[in-house]
Amino acid sequence: MDTNATVKFEEVKTKYTILHYVDTIGCVSCKLQLPKWNELIEELDSIANGDVQCLISFSPANKKGLLKSLKINRFKHYVYIDEKDSLNQLNTFPKEDTFCTFLLDGENKVVAIGNPIHNPKVKELYLKIIQGKESTESEKQWTTEIKVKESIISLGRFNWKEEKQAVFKIKNTGNRPLVINDVATSCGCTSVDYPKEPARPGDSISLRVTYKADHPEHFDKTITVYCNANPSLVRLKIMGDAE
Repeated sequence: MDTNATVKFEEVKTKYTILHYVDTIGCVSCKLQLPKWNELIEELDSIANGDVQCLISFSPANKKGLLKSLKINRFKHYVYIDEKDSLNQLNTFPKEDTFCTFLLDGENKVVAIGNPIHNPKVKELYLKIIQGKESTESEKQWTTEIKVKESIISLGRFNWKEEKQAVFKIKNTGNRPLVINDVATSCGCTSVDYPKEPARPGDSISLRVTYKADHPEHFDKTITVYCNANPSLVRLKIMGDAE
């Protein structure tokens, strides 16, 4: 691959565009999720008849790791390596990956926000909009209310070879069953276990987060929980020093 080559990209007018920004800071493979993007793009090509294009913009923070991952995963779709990180500077994207993906209409207006790779409900929403399907009234009403007892947990200082755990509790304070649709972590060193059964009104769901460091580091990891609640997205965080 000639990384110095210039490729002319001509804008293609489509009914919808999925714009995805990746900062490439930290664990590149965890953030890129290229195999899943390959699957999504192929699915869109099969159902949208060319009415949807995906534009993925990468910051140059870890260009070497990015190019390596693109090659390993044989990613052949168009990507843009923004050498000056201009897109981010113009839009001031948040650090959370969840809010760096947008579904745009033909006039480049935002019609939906969220990462369809990390959240199956977001993917479902994108596909419904693209295919012109409206949400049913029962889907709109099937939500509950929640309360998070503790959203940030410090694991303190510990030997980096140790495995550490933290437990978060989400209480269903509404009058409908609470269902966890998906959980995404900001890095592969963090995993989450939780019951798949719905929580009845008044009950809680416990999420057990496990952190295993690859090397000594100060860490600040985010766990994003998607559920049928208002709000539908819950951000949890663990931090500490693996020494």
